[in-house]
Amino acid sequence: MSSLRDLRRRVKSIKSTQQITKAMKAVSAAKMRKAQEFSLAARPYAKKLAGVLGRVASVTKEVKHPLLNVREPKKVVFLVITADGGLCGGFNSNTIRYAVSNMKDMPEVSMVCVGRKSRDFFRKRDYNILEQYVGLGDNIGIAQAREIAQFIIDKYSSTEVDAVYLVYSEFVNVLIQRPTMLKLLPAEPPQEGDAQKCEFKVDYIFEPSPEEVMNTILPKYITNSIYQGLLETKAGLYSARMTAMDNATKNAADMIDSLTLSINKARQAAITTEISEIVGGAAALE
Repeated sequence: MSSLRDLRRRVKSIKSTQQITKAMKAVSAAKMRKAQEFSLAARPYAKKLAGVLGRVASVTKEVKHPLLNVREPKKVVFLVITADGGLCGGFNSNTIRYAVSNMKDMPEVSMVCVGRKSRDFFRKRDYNILEQYVGLGDNIGIAQAREIAQFIIDKYSSTEVDAVYLVYSEFVNVLIQRPTMLKLLPAEPPQEGDAQKCEFKVDYIFEPSPEEVMNTILPKYITNSIYQGLLETKAGLYSARMTAMDNATKNAADMIDSLTLSINKARQAAITTEISEIVGGAAALE
């Protein structure tokens, strides 16, 4: 059995760790609420933008656009979004595992890594990393999503790649973050739209031209998809971290209780031994 000094040192160390996990839980809870608000507030715009693209694409099928060109997927890019840090349970590993499982049937895969965790994972395994975006911080803006979108649009437009898939973790609720994959390029306009639900076909008048309208909407749709993925990942990260820190705090409390019990048993055994020695010494003197 460990000495009383060692047990007390362990209790003190665990109590210090428990204070840290409590603080991290409180910080994550505050950041989670803010990130959740941003993520949920952005969803209606993403849904409306997808609907507009679907309706416009349904009446401009004759328009040819580089981002709509379908090619044989010989070179595929996976854009994987994870967090920069850990201490969030299996949040990052679940997203990476989901991405890897969907790469198995792809011929030639390259990576665009967003987040230090995905960058480190795929770099250690010698994946071909075309670009990496790390250290984006908490204040994620549309400018960062636009930069990432422009990179993959340029790669696709120059026929360097044949398909691009976005993988991120969708925020469902505090306890559930669901890995999701979305095909970004070639752009596939959503099929569900108000125009398709109507019995008549809407006739649009395009100004200045259908090509110019599609040239504006398609990059915006891709940028917004990436931006939504960044927001969802951020909200999911803080939810997972809050849950992980809560579990760590509870586990620390259980360990402290167990060690305190061991300390009490050790003290009781020491006292019993001392009493026995005193009684034995007194009996020897008689």
